[in-house]
Amino acid sequence: MNKKLQVGKYVFLDWIAALCAWGLFFMFRKQSENPNFYQEFEQIFLEANFWLGIIFIPVAWLLLYTIVGTYRQIYRKARLRELGQTLVITLIGVTVIFFVAILDDVIVTYKSYYQSFLILFSLHFLLTYSGRLLLTSATVRKIHRKEIGFNTIIVGSNGNAVRIYHDIEKQERSSGNIFVGFLSVYDKEDYKIGKFLPHLGSYHDIKQIITDHAVEEVIIAIERSETDTIDKIIARLEETSVMIKIIPIMQDILMGSVKLSGIWHAPLIEISPDLMPAWQQSVKRLMDIVVSIVSMVLLIPLYIFTAIGVKVSSKGPIFYSQERIGLRGKPFKMHKFRSMNADAESSGPQLSSENDPRITKFGRFMRKVRLDEIPQFYTVLKGDMSLVGPRPERQYYIDQIVKRAPHYRLLLKVKPGITSWGQVKYGYASDVDQMIERLQYDILYIENMSIAMDLKILIYTVLIVLQGRGK
Repeated sequence: MNKKLQVGKYVFLDWIAALCAWGLFFMFRKQSENPNFYQEFEQIFLEANFWLGIIFIPVAWLLLYTIVGTYRQIYRKARLRELGQTLVITLIGVTVIFFVAILDDVIVTYKSYYQSFLILFSLHFLLTYSGRLLLTSATVRKIHRKEIGFNTIIVGSNGNAVRIYHDIEKQERSSGNIFVGFLSVYDKEDYKIGKFLPHLGSYHDIKQIITDHAVEEVIIAIERSETDTIDKIIARLEETSVMIKIIPIMQDILMGSVKLSGIWHAPLIEISPDLMPAWQQSVKRLMDIVVSIVSMVLLIPLYIFTAIGVKVSSKGPIFYSQERIGLRGKPFKMHKFRSMNADAESSGPQLSSENDPRITKFGRFMRKVRLDEIPQFYTVLKGDMSLVGPRPERQYYIDQIVKRAPHYRLLLKVKPGITSWGQVKYGYASDVDQMIERLQYDILYIENMSIAMDLKILIYTVLIVLQGRGK
């Protein structure tokens, strides 16, 4: 499957639809103002507003679609869901255009306001959804016919795995699963599903197997005797971007907690890899960029003051750079103003404590008001970090934490941040126990991620800085 080509098709059809909708609407407005408009039709091409709309309005629509995540998971679109999303986004977009570009137009009667809104809304919605319907329908047909699909592995090897495999393979309409193999939970001499699929290894190696086989979907079909491993399996999968599905047990069906993605498909609980709606992810990144740029400019005097303070207070470099682990386990360099002696870790990695003798006098002041953190705005601007997110740790300490709290891996599902709920609550952790204690707040943050939550954490962080309560 060529995802870039598929995205390009949607973008092109959306652009054509927006261009045609605006062009037809502009002609309608001119005809309403001047009944003899069609006799002077060529005059429309001499109007600057017509060309400004033709150039900028389709681009604005494409930007809106990108922000709300229209072009993500491009092969997993459903026509009914596409209808609702297109309807809502068109309503939002037309309302903005109406107030920005149309409200101050010359009108004959106030009735023309409502008429103009309905005409523009109808034109844009019908043209946009028609193109999307054709493209989505063609894609869905190819998926149902198994012409295209998603590489899938099953975690499980016995009765449940065999059952769900047959259920999916015998579907009247394919859900697009292309099975590449299965993973075992416990090592055995014989696996029931081994008659139908190749054994790729143990679930312990699932991340590498997903990479090697370009897996897009994982179905967990373990036995009741293996349910003690479910947390470990999901924790490993949460570090990836695959779609996770789990077979429902009878109690789930009776309680009505299982949502089906299609009438013809096998019943599976779907765990979305997205922690925030697409539009909130876009807004979060936009906040990161804007706040970082503004902060780096406004804080120039503080950068100079802090740099001089570090240089005067102790020998050594002004900045302290260290490798940390970020999104999906990717290492990056985090930069801070040096608050400790230059040889603070000459004997190996060590965490700081409240009365740590390695911290300089000026460094202690920096930590209270978080001045040591301000170089990280550059790291946020680069995209390695976010303003709000779990604090990044070194691999040395992650290895220790994971042994005692395997769910720490869930933190690698999001970008690390300058500040976090755990940071607001605990400040700098002085040992692994405090890291694990702080972990519960970072997990809660991930489960409740939203722009509102980020703003609340940022406000508390600012209060801590202003009150000098950092630790």
